[in-house]
Amino acid sequence: MSLYRIMLVDDEEEVRKAMIRQMDWERLGFTVVGDAENGQEALEKLEQLEPEVIMTDIRMPYMDGLTLTARIREKYPSIKILIFSGYDDFEYAQQAIKLNVAEYILKPVNGEELAEILNRIKISLDQEIEQRRNFDSLRESYLGSLPILRELFLNDLVRRTTDVDLVTPKLREYGIDILDARKWLAAVIHIEDLKRTETPVFSNHQELIPISVRGLAEDHLRPYCRFAIFNSMDGITVIAAIDENNTQTGLMNLFNDICKESRRVLEVTITVGVGHRSDALQEISRSYQTAVDALGYRAIVGVGKVIYINDVEPVSRGKLQLDGKGEAELITAIKFGPKEMIETVIQNMANRMEDAKVHASQYQVYMLSIINCMIQMMQQYDLNMDDMFGEGFQYLDALAGGYSREKFASWMIPIACRMNETMNQERDNTTKKVILEAKEYIQEHYSNPDLSVEMLCRHLHMSPAYFSTVFKRETGQTYVNYLTEVRLDKAVDLLNETSDKTYVIAEKVGYQEQNYFSYVFKKKYGVSPTKYRGTQGNG
Repeated sequence: MSLYRIMLVDDEEEVRKAMIRQMDWERLGFTVVGDAENGQEALEKLEQLEPEVIMTDIRMPYMDGLTLTARIREKYPSIKILIFSGYDDFEYAQQAIKLNVAEYILKPVNGEELAEILNRIKISLDQEIEQRRNFDSLRESYLGSLPILRELFLNDLVRRTTDVDLVTPKLREYGIDILDARKWLAAVIHIEDLKRTETPVFSNHQELIPISVRGLAEDHLRPYCRFAIFNSMDGITVIAAIDENNTQTGLMNLFNDICKESRRVLEVTITVGVGHRSDALQEISRSYQTAVDALGYRAIVGVGKVIYINDVEPVSRGKLQLDGKGEAELITAIKFGPKEMIETVIQNMANRMEDAKVHASQYQVYMLSIINCMIQMMQQYDLNMDDMFGEGFQYLDALAGGYSREKFASWMIPIACRMNETMNQERDNTTKKVILEAKEYIQEHYSNPDLSVEMLCRHLHMSPAYFSTVFKRETGQTYVNYLTEVRLDKAVDLLNETSDKTYVIAEKVGYQEQNYFSYVFKKKYGVSPTKYRGTQGNG
């Protein structure tokens, strides 16, 4: 098993070195990944070292152990903290307990006592990991949530938000037996006036009505066909598999019987909307939507019966339209690429046009929808339309006759690729502008001792996490290191150009404590600010 990472924080170097030598860390299950002289330095090292345990003295300059603990709790609540102190002070112990400190130990630290404490911490860490890795528990939790996951998946399926490639494996994973049928049909059961339904059967228990209706439907459907039933935003939804053992007509008769039995047995009126048949399970969303459309005719046809969409709407030879999923795929491809994704998405759109048997006007409407989607993206990202389409290009004229559906893909792909390249360039330029603005802000506000990445990000309207990642990638150093560098460079200028006292210079460059300023300065230049000035003067 890998060793847990631990960091020591104490202002006395000899204490840190002695503690590192004193303990057989590896035998105890730990490795010392670093140390720090004070709380401020420890915070600066935390992100890089990623320790699971921090051992810290309680009394230190610049930032004490309790303040450090409070700051760690804000950003890294999972880190175990062990506080040691030379002061047998009950108040300190109380504060440590309030901050959820793992252990509190008095100096001088006894090796055996520390070993026992570290063993307890290791056991606690082991138990946390074991709990997370407990497959039996995870499986139990998974099985407990399986009905919820199944319902969420089926809802995504009828709303067409599920990846086509995931449909079959997810159906098998959730044990939904509707694969390998000739056709599929969606139906939506709507309970009429649910909130106002008052029957002797469900007196004071209206919340049980949907469960009872669903159970009734399941009992009737189970002997006749394979199906999936679930609660959707539009009612109780059924996806029925039509194969050699059943027919669509038989299914319609069955839904009629469910309506009658609901009224007779449960004294509840239900209406069932039945959609168009679907040749592919991945396209069941169309059947579902038309089932919902069928329910919209209740005011005309009446309630308490089955309404089949074909009976109330003329049969269409087919639909060719840019739906929400297609639009999302196009936007994602153009925004993020790569070129191969753009080509695939647009080629699939062209293939849909080839496969569809619709009037020529529908082709034009479909192409216009795609063009409109791209124009909206151009406007959103402030792209020059002449640059994207080509100067003087009249897309309406093109739709009228210049571009057939056969040529659609070859026309669209280069335009989409140009958009992608331009947006990537703009994204890079924006990032560079943000970093430049951040540097300028730091240069203007470095003297503010409260300057933080959070304050900077509020100015930039960015999240600190994203900014930190981008800043490190673009500059090669962290925000804290860059700020420190700016402050110390300004301090050097003031030491060389003025006769200001060290404490004055410390305040001018953003350090409230002269001692901490001297500590940071010496760490970089090897000498104190005073000696640095003397050295420069003698030179």
